[in-house]
Amino acid sequence: MSIPESKVPPAVQPNSRLTTGYRPHPHQLAIHRAMTRHRFGVLVCHRRFGKTVAMVNQLIDSALRFGDSDTEGEEINRRDGRFGYVAPFLKQAKEVTWDILKAQVGHLPGTVFTESELTVRFANGARIRLYGADNGDAIRGTYFDGVVLDEVADMRPEIWGSVIRPAIADRKGWVVFIGTPKRQNIFLELYQQALADPAWFAGLYRADETDLPWLSAEECALARRTMSDAQYRQEFLCDFGASSDDVLISIDLVTEASARKVIARDIAGLPKIMGVDVARFGDDRSVIVERQGPAMIGMPKVFENVDNMRLAGLVADAMVSWRPDAVFIDGGRGEGVIDRLRQLGHEVIEVSFGGKALNPRFADKRSEMWQRMKDWLAEGGAIPNDATLKTDLSAPTYAFDAANHMRLERKEDIKKRLARSPDLADALALTFAEAVAPGVGAFAHRYQPGAIDQRLTPQFTQHEYDPYGEH
Repeated sequence: MSIPESKVPPAVQPNSRLTTGYRPHPHQLAIHRAMTRHRFGVLVCHRRFGKTVAMVNQLIDSALRFGDSDTEGEEINRRDGRFGYVAPFLKQAKEVTWDILKAQVGHLPGTVFTESELTVRFANGARIRLYGADNGDAIRGTYFDGVVLDEVADMRPEIWGSVIRPAIADRKGWVVFIGTPKRQNIFLELYQQALADPAWFAGLYRADETDLPWLSAEECALARRTMSDAQYRQEFLCDFGASSDDVLISIDLVTEASARKVIARDIAGLPKIMGVDVARFGDDRSVIVERQGPAMIGMPKVFENVDNMRLAGLVADAMVSWRPDAVFIDGGRGEGVIDRLRQLGHEVIEVSFGGKALNPRFADKRSEMWQRMKDWLAEGGAIPNDATLKTDLSAPTYAFDAANHMRLERKEDIKKRLARSPDLADALALTFAEAVAPGVGAFAHRYQPGAIDQRLTPQFTQHEYDPYGEH
């Protein structure tokens, strides 16, 4: 790598080249090239891929080039470039990365290392510092021109939104998230977001696809024989669903459902069901979901910081617009919403998540609804390709109690992992509370058998109906 003559420190001759000795393998090189075109990237990599070495060198290259002219030839009016490498713990950052960083740039003229702060400063004034995500306060208040977050699955979910994202805002810094799958958490959600957003770069690198010389087919076969199937799939095949054998809905099932399309005849005449999950705490969300037969209709309607009276009005508007056959509302915190809707003359059905299930093999109603939702997905249910919804669906685990009743993981425990409740998935699960026949609800009088166009919006009568478009 080289730096322009105007930025060459006094100890370096003009037009000379600086080299770190780093020689990226083809997959690493493809990542570096992709990051020249994307501000954000998510890399899901198998063990021994070399992801940390690659990203340390991404930071080094950006720091040494800091102050170069941009693509249009205009000088960037910034000084003191700052770049960060964040690991789950500061001790981990030091043990894994510090020696790599020193080995790569210790010979470069003008480079200064500060061991106490785990910082390296280059001759052009740019610096790279190592941080631990366990101490977010050490990161707050600074700015970044580029950040790498390593092993994101082991970090507190709020480190991205509350700490790193504000720190890159004023300098429009870049961010790369790297790691290996570890259950369904913020790393999976970020990867799904990157897949859905062309402005982001998403890369998944399995050991059986990268063909790296130090990780031969024979070595992979040996690892497979000495590890459990779930361990091997997680560590070497980057399988998000393999990290826990007790996940109710696998990410593979969710991914398949998000790729399905539905045409009008698949839903014609089937009952229209609405689920409403009411916020429980200040940082939870209220969500409205609409489902007709095998298709979730449109994106979830998500509302934050709305009181029960406003939410009741929003639900009433949605009911009048969509004319569902049944509306199931979470009764745990939705009593005020339910009462208000009934005052307005709407028929709604209260559902207690902790209530008794119809099937005695389930510990409660919530567990039964989620299992019904899983069966629906397995039988061909279609959902929108929404990262948050997919993470919500694939997050909960399950267990059996002493009486052999299946019980879904508590929302409180899920919230500790995701830093939020799976509200979108709970709203969809509510549409499976009870069996619904078409034309039985408050809008039954508006339904004429055979006049399907009266039950579907005009877009729905098109032959190639995409339930996730505007309607």
